Amino acid sequence: MLEILCEQIRTAQTPLRIRAGGSKDFYGQSIAGEILDVSRHRGIVSYEPGELVLTAKCGTPLSEIETLLEQHGQMLAFEPPHFSSHATLGGTLACNLSGPRRPYAGSARDFVLGMDILDGNGQHLKFGGQVIKNVAGYDASRLMVGALGTLGVLLQASLKVLPKPQSELTLQFELDEASALQRMNEWAGKPLPISASAWQSGVLFVRLSGANSAVIQAHAKLGGEPHLHGVEFWQHLRDHTAAFFMDAQPLWRLSLPSVAPALSLPGKQLIHWSGAERWLKSDAPANTLRAAAQTHGGHATLFAGGDKSAGVFQRPPAALMKYHARLKQQFDPRGILNRGRLYPDF
Repeated sequence: MLEILCEQIRTAQTPLRIRAGGSKDFYGQSIAGEILDVSRHRGIVSYEPGELVLTAKCGTPLSEIETLLEQHGQMLAFEPPHFSSHATLGGTLACNLSGPRRPYAGSARDFVLGMDILDGNGQHLKFGGQVIKNVAGYDASRLMVGALGTLGVLLQASLKVLPKPQSELTLQFELDEASALQRMNEWAGKPLPISASAWQSGVLFVRLSGANSAVIQAHAKLGGEPHLHGVEFWQHLRDHTAAFFMDAQPLWRLSLPSVAPALSLPGKQLIHWSGAERWLKSDAPANTLRAAAQTHGGHATLFAGGDKSAGVFQRPPAALMKYHARLKQQFDPRGILNRGRLYPDF
């Protein structure tokens, strides 16, 4: 399979659209090109539960990886969203997607130890390894995480995994938006076993994870009513199957400092990650939403639906774009990998 992929890239005369399970096809700019199917490049390469390290080919379904980890009481700590049963490791890493646990455990990028890729000339490149302290010089493996396949075809990744918590409990509190933001930020600065938080429509949800005794003590300290379906609640939020995400309005993701105040924007909001992630269902113009995010030190992404002509991602300053362009030139000099998916001219 590897030889076939190399040959397809070397002989390509037109842009290539990298695709495995297709669960993230909606994300990013609309792109054209011949499909480079990497779905058959799959399988667990190695797994050392005692070392908390797993290596898998990037076409491997997330469900297959999570099933194996579950058997050993371990997990992908960044709690990746699936969006469909076809979600793969490669698509998750290419988009740098993380779920509810992200602000408390780390992002997908934080758990990557090493990676193999094919560059735009079909060369097989290897970065990093299978231990934390393995990087000398530029950490190119983590550079690939979030690049949306514009710098290389992800072949294989080594990840640090973590033990599953002994106990979990979801609590709910009736609070307005401003009060919920204040509570989330106060609690984030205290030694509490919080692993997820979200607010919507006057209710704040907080998940506690850890040893039984730690969860019980935190519940006693925070108060709140237990949520009877906490596991399902966070899964629906993670995979965007909750009712909030179901209408046809464009879905915006605002990334902000967690201490940013409540935002008066048209549409309905769901606040996540202790306030650092604000999901917004709105038909408001892109420049309105991006100006509001920028005012508070953040940026706005058109995550799904809507008019992509204004750009899905908020473009970085010109000085930073020069570095993006240089990296693209180094890894994909012919500009054939996922052309235009990150930025229209990239």
